Amino acid sequence: MTVSSLLQAKSFTADDSSVVAGSPAWLGHAPVFNPAQVLVQSSEPTYFGGLAASGAADHVAATPSSEQTGTNTSVSGRMTDVRKALIAMAMGLRDIRYVRGGHDPATGFDCSGFVRYVFAHAIGMQLPTNSASQFLSGLKVNRADMKPGDLVFFHTRGKGGISHVGIYISNGNFIHSPASGQTVQISSLDDAYWAKHFAGAKRPAMELAMVTHNG
Repeated sequence: MTVSSLLQAKSFTADDSSVVAGSPAWLGHAPVFNPAQVLVQSSEPTYFGGLAASGAADHVAATPSSEQTGTNTSVSGRMTDVRKALIAMAMGLRDIRYVRGGHDPATGFDCSGFVRYVFAHAIGMQLPTNSASQFLSGLKVNRADMKPGDLVFFHTRGKGGISHVGIYISNGNFIHSPASGQTVQISSLDDAYWAKHFAGAKRPAMELAMVTHNG
């Protein structure tokens, strides 16, 4: 039976091996990372202490100086390191079993417990405790603009609300702790089951900005 058909046959109770072809070459090769040195920019708004700057659109000059260009390049590099650290941590937790309410590799993970563990131990960021709260706290990201480390959410119990979450890798793939009887694994957003239940993607940039500011 294929993974796709197995996923569709399962009753998903979430929340509440090898790298797939086409994944970035840096998976599993993330550098040692100090979250206190991270500055949030990339495609997110500029934040100060977790609050969006009202004039963020005007903070870049039409013809940036060499100093500004160097700073932006440095920020972009640090954001890349953040994403590398998140994915490397997540990939290292593959094959750990699903346990409802689980939040530790020693005992197992549910979907939100897995995501929280990865963010806390990779970059020191504390996310909300369940997938619905994680969805509400993030910044909306269009599917075409998703980057490694963004969170992907699903309605696995109908349209009643968010009930599952995973971490986006790249090329339409994400890593998650799916359901009872399964383990942390990589799936595709193009799989029939996940495509049907996809609810959107979020980027927890505000929490990341607060970690940076308080560091």
